[in-house]
This record gives sequence, structure tokens and C-alpha cells, in this order.
Amino acid sequence: MGVTLGIIAVKGGVGKTTIATSLAVDLARRFQKKVLLVDANYSAPNVGLHMDIVTPNKTIHDVLAGKARLQHAVHTKHGIDVMPGSYSYRREIRPLLLRDKLAVAKKKYDFIVIDSSPNLNDEVLSVMLASDALFVVSTPDYPTLSCSLSAAWLARQRGKPIAGIILNKLRNPRYELSLEDIEHAMGIPVVARIPDDEFHGRALYLRMPSIVYRNNTVFAQEIAALGATLTHHAEPIPFFHRLFPRFLRREVVNRQLVKERLYTSTLPTFFERKQLSTEPEFVIEEVMQKHA
Repeated sequence: MGVTLGIIAVKGGVGKTTIATSLAVDLARRFQKKVLLVDANYSAPNVGLHMDIVTPNKTIHDVLAGKARLQHAVHTKHGIDVMPGSYSYRREIRPLLLRDKLAVAKKKYDFIVIDSSPNLNDEVLSVMLASDALFVVSTPDYPTLSCSLSAAWLARQRGKPIAGIILNKLRNPRYELSLEDIEHAMGIPVVARIPDDEFHGRALYLRMPSIVYRNNTVFAQEIAALGATLTHHAEPIPFFHRLFPRFLRREVVNRQLVKERLYTSTLPTFFERKQLSTEPEFVIEEVMQKHA
């Protein structure tokens, strides 16, 4: 039985689709897994643009409208199966059917990677309910942290706690929230830290996943490390850090913990020592006061 991974964010422009497409391709290429990538950003689908599937005959919209079987909406690109969305679909769809539609596909694939909508409505809820594990993509700033807290709040209400944060588009630490700030506010481990880089724009212009365009970047290393966590492969650790593990970067330690718990019943309680017992805006106020 395959594992369904929901890549979520409730703020646009944080790099969610860039990460979802690259993770899906890397799981197939590096770890030889059979992968299905699903575009569940129904109102503004972008996976097809990243994967160069621009005019598909059938899409996830047709599946959720009851107009096509799932297998008829699947297209193969870069070694994975892709279910893109429609850019101008006019029929009514039922997003909350996503989990049922993917239930059969889980028997065929090792991983199903779902790229979600950035809207906190039934679109992102459909991804939460369909996923076995959720990862939230966030940038290190107050507005995105606020949105991420709202996503975490909804996920926990639905019994779908977030397994990890992918901290993306790091630029200048002097003017960004730290890993510690974000983990303290959300009670969720940061499992990857990725600097911003202009090559993502070039990759999108060429309509290919970033990891296909360039596979020797920090971005590629972090995606590979996350893939190793998901597939239970060993992450390469420098000899010095093996001798002195206290100097390991926090996200590396977090990945090891997630690896230990990902396929066990302990995942829902992982990192739950920090419950979101207060409204997200009060958590943001606490972080802002710390930096006042």
C-alpha cells in the first residue's frame, strides 16, 4: 500500500508546487519508487506547467466531476505519472471525493504526492483528508507564518497533524524568522531549509521540475534528504558530524526523528508537546514580542 503525501501551504508564492514536483520526480529517479503526482490546486492548477503537460485531454477535474476514470487522467512525464488540472474547467467538481478516488491508486504506487491549493477551503481540506502525511511549505516571515498556523490549526482539528515544515526561500537571516521561532510557534519540526535561487524561474520557463533543470544545488540536496527520510534510506552525514552529532543542523536531526515515526502509530503525537491551544493571531503576537 502506497503512502500519500500532501504538500500544503495557504499562501501563494512560497514554492509549494516547485517542491511537490521536484520531490515526486526525485522519489522516482533517486529511489526508484513508483510515483503519482496529483494537482489538487483546483482553482489555479500549476503542476502541468512545471511538468510540460499543458493541454491534457483528461484531468483531475474530470475525475472529480465524474466524467472520467482516474487512469484516463494520468499522463507520464520525467519518469512519474501525473494527474494535472484543467485551467478553465466549467463543470462542478466535488473536491472531497479526492480521498476515495485515490484509494485504489494507493495499491499501484509507492507514493502519491499531492500539490494542494493555497486557499483555506474545501480544496486544501480535500488534500488533508486524502493524505497519510502532510508537509507545509513556508517562508520565514510573519504573514506566511500566520497562514501556516491556520493550516496547522485546521489539520489538527481534522486529526491530520503536520509531519514537518519545509522552510523555503531563505534570503537574509537578519530579517527572517529563525528555525527556532517557527518551531516554537507551530510545534512542528522543520525538516528542510532551502535558500532562494533564481534558477527556479528558468526551470519554470522551460516547463521542467527544478530538480531536473539542476540537480547539484542546495535545493536538490534538501529534496534528496527529504526523500531519504520518506523512503527509509540513510541520509549521508559528514564524518565530523557522525563523531560529534551535537553539531548536526537541527533539520537533519528532525529528519531522523520523522524517519523513525513516519510509518508508525506515533506520528500523530510527534512534536505535539506544543499544542495550538490558542488562536493563531496570539501565537504570532508572542513571536513578534520576542523580537520587539
